[in-house]
Amino acid sequence: MLHVDLDQFIAAVEVLRRPELAGRPVIVGGRGDPTERAVVSTASYEARAFGVGSGMPLRVAARKVPDAVILPVDQEAYLAASDTVMATLRAQPGATVQVLGWDEAFMGIETEDPEAYARRVQAAVLERTQLHCSVGIGDTLVRAKVATGFGKPAGVFRLTSANWLDVMGPRPTRDLWGVGTKVSARLAKLGITTVAGLAASDPRDLVPEFGPGMGPWYAELGRGDGASVVDDTPWVARGHSRETTFQRDLTDPAQVDDAVRELTARVLEDVAAEGRPVVGLTLKVRYAPFFTTTHARKIPETVDRDEILARALDLAAGIEAGRPIRLLGLRAEMTMPGDARKGHTPTRGGW
Repeated sequence: MLHVDLDQFIAAVEVLRRPELAGRPVIVGGRGDPTERAVVSTASYEARAFGVGSGMPLRVAARKVPDAVILPVDQEAYLAASDTVMATLRAQPGATVQVLGWDEAFMGIETEDPEAYARRVQAAVLERTQLHCSVGIGDTLVRAKVATGFGKPAGVFRLTSANWLDVMGPRPTRDLWGVGTKVSARLAKLGITTVAGLAASDPRDLVPEFGPGMGPWYAELGRGDGASVVDDTPWVARGHSRETTFQRDLTDPAQVDDAVRELTARVLEDVAAEGRPVVGLTLKVRYAPFFTTTHARKIPETVDRDEILARALDLAAGIEAGRPIRLLGLRAEMTMPGDARKGHTPTRGGW
């Protein structure tokens, strides 16, 4: 299995359109205006060297790199570039391709020399798109994904059962894909701080803390085990979401009502294109200065727009009156077709 990950994808696409930016710190986010409320979508390696990362407030990133070039997000350009990359991967001999997102995919191959195959993939992507990618090689999907990080930028790295613990064993558990700061802290409470410690743990000992599903899965993740089949079944969205960051906090209930109505209309445009009923709604609320909460509810299966709007407004009734709101988001969950691919993400034991 290969995991192909485009290097600084969004920033790289922008540099291709503006060659004069090569070698300069480039930050992409929002409408490209650091005085507005927005977050960083991506940053070039030159900007990352100053500590800029995805999800950081744009104004904070601008302070870290005063001479950075800050550009607005152009989703259509990134989607077009991604489509070309994925078409290039699918054109490789004998490859099964499982797309994970705009900038990454798994490739299932049969070859005696996976490194040479990976180099050919890199060359093909570069020739077709002028974009560089890193490739991880593994005998499971998890190992291939983790290997890519050691290959960046524009390199190739292999992780298998033979060298997994040599490479990953001494590292903190947060370095594992699917284990973040919060989960690593919970593992530390159990005396597990390294990947080797997690790999050696008894899955049953993790159940009280993480449950019967996630506990054994974290132990499996520590060993780098899991699925070893690339599935090219087309991915089907489970839901659609939209969110808006307001340049000025909302404080008036009428403003909140209008915002929820607008969000619902935008989400329903996406849902209508899928042609599947809605079965659940989640309203995301970020209060000023930066406290986020969610209100979720399962609803009877429906395609009725008025019914869905009414349910969304019901959720909005749970918003704290008079508390300033800086962001609202709405997600609609849909029914899934019977032939949809199962376990298309690395989390929740999906692989």
